[in-house]
Amino acid sequence: MNPTRREALAAIGAAGIVAGTHAAVAQLPKDGVSPEDRITHGKIRQSVMGWCFKPMTGVTLAKHSREIGLVAIEGISPKDYPAVRELGLKISLVSSHGFMKGPISRDNHKYCAQILKERIDLAVEVGCPSVITFTGMRKKGISDKQGAKNCIDLWKSVIGYAEQKKIRLCLEHLNSRDDTHPMKGHPGYFGDDVDFCVDLIKQVGSPNMKLLFDIYHVQIMDGDLIRRIEETKDIIGHVHTAGNPGRAELDANQEINYPAVMRKLLKIDYHGFVGQEFIPTGDPMKGLIKAVELCDV
Repeated sequence: MNPTRREALAAIGAAGIVAGTHAAVAQLPKDGVSPEDRITHGKIRQSVMGWCFKPMTGVTLAKHSREIGLVAIEGISPKDYPAVRELGLKISLVSSHGFMKGPISRDNHKYCAQILKERIDLAVEVGCPSVITFTGMRKKGISDKQGAKNCIDLWKSVIGYAEQKKIRLCLEHLNSRDDTHPMKGHPGYFGDDVDFCVDLIKQVGSPNMKLLFDIYHVQIMDGDLIRRIEETKDIIGHVHTAGNPGRAELDANQEINYPAVMRKLLKIDYHGFVGQEFIPTGDPMKGLIKAVELCDV
């Protein structure tokens, strides 16, 4: 699912892709977004996660997002990066080794190190500030102490490269509680406690090692969102949203007070991206517009 850097850069640089980009953008339909549905404040730099809106293509989602007033997109194929950037959107986060095969096991270290460096280079190419990383899933025979050391050792081995390239690695905390859907929760994920993830980040000891504060996952596993944002303000590098329970829209059927959480992000002078990462249950664009409005404080 994740292309190599060579494949990604080839897709970005190919003349055929560039030519096709212009045609794709020109042929996109109007989405009918009204002025009142657009972002008006813009203090929160909002992005959108592409995987949640499949089968919509990354380019089509980017076009809709631009009309709404979002400034970035993530979680799309690198082959769509040229078209997205031509539309005026930034790439807010570059993917890497995924949450299943992480550095908790030393068997994965060569793979994780290679792909992280490749994605750091890709992030530089497309002007993206961050590359995501994960702990990986628990493995029989690996204690928590050894798993933590394995993760720290791997990140320490690549963080110097990230520093050199001026790219952040963002460790995402995920919930292991929800077992109803493979993307709503991740039973067996090692980094399922946000305080534990914060400790791992601090032990790496680099300003380029950051926390991906996923509001949805933190709410499920730890809660106390506003206070936790204050406590982790110096290491938050990226933020994700979704309604809880169910990872659905940010509507009245879920429990998180998103305007209050966004105001807290402004209060701590967070200047990174907030990526909308909910799974639509109804009209995707109506759900996205509602989420964007709630977060546009």
